[in-house]
Amino acid sequence: MKSSEMFNPTLREVPSEAEIVSHQLLLRGGFIRKTSGGVYSYLPLAFRVLKKIMNIVREEMDRAGGQELLMPIIQPAELWQESGRWDVYGDEMFRLKDRHNRPFALGPTHEEIITTLVNQDVHSYRDIPLLLYQIQNKYRDEIRPRFGLMRGREFIMKDLYSFDMDEEGLDISYKKMYEAYNRIFQRLDLKYRVVEADSGAIGGNESHEFMVLADTGEAEIIYCDNCNYAANVEKAECWVDKLSEDKNALKPLEKVYTPGVRTVEHLMQELNLPVHTIAKTLIYWADGQYIGAVVRGDREVNEVKLKNLLGCNDLVIAEASQVCEALGVSVGSLGPVGAEFKVYADLEIQQMKNFVCGANEDAYHLINVNLGRDFVPEMVADLRNAVKGDRCPVCESMVNTIRGIEVGHIFKLGTKYSQAMKATCLDNNGQERPFVMGCYGIGISRTMAAAVEQNSDEDGIIWPIPIAPYQVIIVPVNAKKNEQMDAALSLYEQLVEKGLEVILDDRDERAGVKFKDADLTGIPVRITIGPKALQDNKVEIKKRWEKEPVLTPIDEAVAKTEDILNLKK
Repeated sequence: MKSSEMFNPTLREVPSEAEIVSHQLLLRGGFIRKTSGGVYSYLPLAFRVLKKIMNIVREEMDRAGGQELLMPIIQPAELWQESGRWDVYGDEMFRLKDRHNRPFALGPTHEEIITTLVNQDVHSYRDIPLLLYQIQNKYRDEIRPRFGLMRGREFIMKDLYSFDMDEEGLDISYKKMYEAYNRIFQRLDLKYRVVEADSGAIGGNESHEFMVLADTGEAEIIYCDNCNYAANVEKAECWVDKLSEDKNALKPLEKVYTPGVRTVEHLMQELNLPVHTIAKTLIYWADGQYIGAVVRGDREVNEVKLKNLLGCNDLVIAEASQVCEALGVSVGSLGPVGAEFKVYADLEIQQMKNFVCGANEDAYHLINVNLGRDFVPEMVADLRNAVKGDRCPVCESMVNTIRGIEVGHIFKLGTKYSQAMKATCLDNNGQERPFVMGCYGIGISRTMAAAVEQNSDEDGIIWPIPIAPYQVIIVPVNAKKNEQMDAALSLYEQLVEKGLEVILDDRDERAGVKFKDADLTGIPVRITIGPKALQDNKVEIKKRWEKEPVLTPIDEAVAKTEDILNLKK
């Protein structure tokens, strides 16, 4: 492909709307253009990357026994009502009505459609297991679409659904997908980690996320080098010490005057206490009622764990003004002792002795508080975020943290959807049983963005070779010089004949402009044809991930390029 014929509108300046590296570089490199908030057009270079990702995904899905199909984007509301998710899914679902006033949704996912589809035509255990997948656009009305392709309203996704007769069959299908996903991300040449994860709105009793590692990743991963335990921070279990049984250590409960104290930091200063002796109570609005979550003063409530514990649909941190009006106490003075709201305590609170908390009275706190003696919560559970330096829940070694970008997620759904939607088949004894299901997703467009987050420098993108839009770019320093263009065209034809994907930058631009564009767009190999090197029948070959080019005889350039790209047989 000649640059003069390409639609590749690069930008010199960083767009003001772009907050993270992938968003900046994909815009600047002419890969994407914004249509509206969270909705993007994929320009030719981006579409080439996407197709390569899709091809690798397809090959591994087919290798694992998957069969590709295509389901409708517009989904009737009655299917979602039948599964019980029409109201549960929330405002992220795009909802619309047809001319007959019938409600529909733009598909954020396809569990309902695939369950109905299989139930219509699969009636016997002889017809399963089944692994059915599609690659298609999905739609989620994010409250705040941001970070370019990372959190969009329209995105490309591969979703596969497995159907088995029992849990043992699901285990086999799940393992197939687990192994296929590992092969996919290895072939994409991305550094990644598999972590335990929360199932969220999809549901199910077991799930794993595939995280591309990047310092800019939204997700925090807790991991242990000793035993290889790894989990998304939303899922990571928090290890706690054994509870001391020394009842004599308990001191009398006291109320102390603390005027103007509203935060943990102020309380530490006022009473000259370390943070691990303080408990804070955070108030949430959960399905129409206030509840309190009690954690140690330096801990953060894990809202995913809390929501799962409560089994509620909506959970938001309560507004301080509304809490004060409803409970008659400022947020900073609330506590679990004598509370007028349901209290849920973190496991760590159970092991704290004689701690300090709010007294449910402005300007006062309680000291020497003890769970069990002074208050009994609705439940004691793991409610906090794990942090670096915590103990591993498996081997008790110290855990570490790293950031990542979720690009794949696999779930064991069990019978969540098949039971709700009465999707059954006959087993080998003639008994009607619900399908046991799994679902397995990969964000195709998100994977492209994650690859950029992980592979870039100050000059632009450094595409992994398997998904680079083109493999080689040939840059004649001066396109007006016949000897340079003749050598460039000859080399271009030789490389194309070898089956390589090549750009010939034939633009009448300064060499510096061409070099900047080549670096920005991240083409793995750049071959520069300049007057000095050409006098000695040599060209400069530069790997995108290295700083300096290497002078190479022009008759060895093709072989050298093939070696770099690992394409020699």
